[in-house]
Amino acid sequence: MPTGGLPNSRFLRACRREEVDATPVWLMRQAGRYMPDYRALRQKWGILDIIKNPELAAEVTLQPINAFDLDAAIIFADILPLLVPMGVQLEFVGGEGPVILNPVRTAADVEALRLVPPEEGVPFTLKAIELVRVELDARRIPLIGFSGAPFTLASYAIEGGGSKNHLHVKRMLMGEPAVWDALMSKLARAAGEYLLAQARAGAQALQLFDSWCGQLSPSDYGQYVLPYTRRAIDIARSGNVPVILFGVGSAGLLELLAQSGADVIGVDWRIGLRAAWDRIGPDKAIQGNLDPAALFAPWEAVQPRVDEILSQAGGQPGHIFNLGHGVLPNTPLDTVKRLVDHMHVASAR
Repeated sequence: MPTGGLPNSRFLRACRREEVDATPVWLMRQAGRYMPDYRALRQKWGILDIIKNPELAAEVTLQPINAFDLDAAIIFADILPLLVPMGVQLEFVGGEGPVILNPVRTAADVEALRLVPPEEGVPFTLKAIELVRVELDARRIPLIGFSGAPFTLASYAIEGGGSKNHLHVKRMLMGEPAVWDALMSKLARAAGEYLLAQARAGAQALQLFDSWCGQLSPSDYGQYVLPYTRRAIDIARSGNVPVILFGVGSAGLLELLAQSGADVIGVDWRIGLRAAWDRIGPDKAIQGNLDPAALFAPWEAVQPRVDEILSQAGGQPGHIFNLGHGVLPNTPLDTVKRLVDHMHVASAR
């Protein structure tokens, strides 16, 4: 399927730092647990079952598009199934999140990881992209594909799940640099080729999520992570679609993220949008950055925060409004709708 459609959509124009009629808005985790339609599906299906069923994944992708006037959709998937064809055993355990049953902690573990073409390893997500593009094209809404960044994939694989201190990760990173390089090289290639395959399947923009990069010092990020992030993005860029890099807790790393080769840098709420953009530089678009917890407050308290972010953007081309992380469970749907609608009105050029 061609990937270059809808070049004049306000989201894709903003990715290219072109003038738009209003600031585009989409929300990380805009499809998910806060939506009744999604919760109804989860009564019947596990999360991996939905992800691996292209028809169901396409349906979930479209749920927020049906509910709100969003400027982009993002394919419903997860960052960790990419590790499964590599040999990682993954389970989602109740409310505890993902669990890796065979953590990758030795040189032999890294050597055993296989590199499988995404068309063979994760064909379900590529098929879901093809399916959802048919509906989105009719509505003239672009589709975003995504992957976990190499460091975040490594963090889950090494720690065996989420981690507070990332001790196993940092032990390998600092103490076994050759093993770290071998692991990150494989993950950079896997993530990059996965993103590229999504572009070829029909995704019109790509986002690399680095959920754990904020655990690192700037020095460690620059030495042990940035080269591999750049390698993944270099592969993805051959898909000729914009690439977004988003890191959680990355306020101390912004200058380094700007060196990644991404077209857009996503920022969380821990730094003001204007300060972040000044550090990223005018040659990058920026995405962000309302605290997702703000959506639980009354709208009268939310609106000034939204307006302040718009004020900091100053009408400069290249701002994509988003939350500073994903939509939280139980977020009020009415507040999400008011946010999206207000964004378009308040930012109209």
